[in-house]
Amino acid sequence: MSAAVAGSLRPLADRMRPRRLDEFIGQEHVLAPGKPLYASIMAGQLHSLILWGPPGTGKTTLARLIAQTASAQFIPLSAVMAGVKDIRAAVENARAARAADGRRTLLFLDEVHRFNKAQQDTFLPYLEDGTLTFIGATTENPSFEVVSALLSRARIYVLKALTAADLTAVLRRALADGERGLGRERIQPEPEVLELIAQAADGDARRALNMLELAVAMVQAGPSPHTLTVALAREVASGGHRRFDKGGDQFYEQISALHKAVRGTDPDAALYWLCRMLDGGCDPHYIARRVVRMASEDLGLADPRALALALDAWEAYERLGTPEGELALATAVVYLACAPKSNAVYAAMGEAMADVAAYGTLEVPMKLRNAPTRLMKDLGYGRDYRYAHDEPGAFAAGERYLPDGMPDRRYYRPVPRGLELKIGEALARLRGAAPKAKGDE
Repeated sequence: MSAAVAGSLRPLADRMRPRRLDEFIGQEHVLAPGKPLYASIMAGQLHSLILWGPPGTGKTTLARLIAQTASAQFIPLSAVMAGVKDIRAAVENARAARAADGRRTLLFLDEVHRFNKAQQDTFLPYLEDGTLTFIGATTENPSFEVVSALLSRARIYVLKALTAADLTAVLRRALADGERGLGRERIQPEPEVLELIAQAADGDARRALNMLELAVAMVQAGPSPHTLTVALAREVASGGHRRFDKGGDQFYEQISALHKAVRGTDPDAALYWLCRMLDGGCDPHYIARRVVRMASEDLGLADPRALALALDAWEAYERLGTPEGELALATAVVYLACAPKSNAVYAAMGEAMADVAAYGTLEVPMKLRNAPTRLMKDLGYGRDYRYAHDEPGAFAAGERYLPDGMPDRRYYRPVPRGLELKIGEALARLRGAAPKAKGDE
């Protein structure tokens, strides 16, 4: 197979990888002149680092350019397929290169977060003695996925999703490049075509180039082999999804945004984040579970109906499925966002749990114990207990229900909103009728 034929079989995204740093598009926040990473690359100074960012932002390409600029041997591995045996082989390769001509070795590990702790620890002695310079690439937060010993030896650089303008520039370059790109095909895109593909690629240069390559192939098979129409571009872009990685950073960031929008009484933002998650393929059952949590944590007794409505929405989704049941989830999310808020029960439970841990296993006071047998009655179980329904207003003023030896507490502090406004007023009246407890605030 000739080199020309072999090259044509490579995907466009691979053929169009930048060959020099000045061809790299995007990431100006770390690669602009004057930035530390740019300066170290241009000086040919190698240091171990971790590139953290979403797919298609140039992590692999940047690692190759760093090795190239430093005239270092480049050994790429993928944590999906590689193991400790491959690392040891790379070490031997690096030692041979250093012994032969003093050449340094840069080991690039894609998807580093897929290596377990023991596998990641394998690198440490070789970084310490200078056998390897390490570059890891990950789409996951290194704070959670990379061991601290490796983090302490590598600088982290955060890469951002490419903007639509960045991706449009990438696409234009591919259409114009007659050596590696599509320049020889003489494709003429209609206005707005490249912007449409760039938007659909959602920050991912690889996805943008893949869509362009598919669109050009469809153009060449059609009646107008040189015109890329808006209609065809829409067809190619229609299967795209926004970035969402179940269990990854995108997943937790978006559910956090949804929760905070509900808490912040912004129904529009809450609805947006709900739709972003559904669009990205999030399991609606997970969303339903989190909505129930929001009803308890952030609305509580300010609007007790919210919990029932959240559960009803979950049941409606289970009965209807997608897409009909998603409307029930949207209804619940908007209701929760608009309803009065209270975290009084949530905060009270946290304080009570802290006291449970602090005071240990305190005995239940004798008067509060049930006495179903004569022996238990003879032992004093239930003695002096005041039955609240026999008291004025069904309230035993001054009665104490906490364990002996524990200070009085006021965990639950109703907020002056929604139903809790009335609850707070009622509790204040009842507590006013009782002797003031030592721990009252």
